[in-house]
Amino acid sequence: MAEYAGSGLGRTAFCQQRGLSLSTLARYRRRQEQTVGGSADGKRWLAVEIAGAAGLARGERASGLAVVLPSGRRIEVSRDFDADTLQQLLALMERG
Repeated sequence: MAEYAGSGLGRTAFCQQRGLSLSTLARYRRRQEQTVGGSADGKRWLAVEIAGAAGLARGERASGLAVVLPSGRRIEVSRDFDADTLQQLLALMERG
């Protein structure tokens, strides 16, 4: 489901590219909504990439957590970040 959501394709085009039937995609979507809460409460699956030694070899900085949005914006906090400051930042972003 994360791959479908990130593809930007319609259901039919996505299923044709992947060799899936529309009913299979619908079944996974229902399963996601049941287990995660789905779109009913705003939750959704996100693609996550774990950066290990390969990322560091390319010159990326080591950090506690980094979130890169599709727009290219990046939120990064170190291992010893201030949780209250992060919470304030997230609240501001959600007001957006």
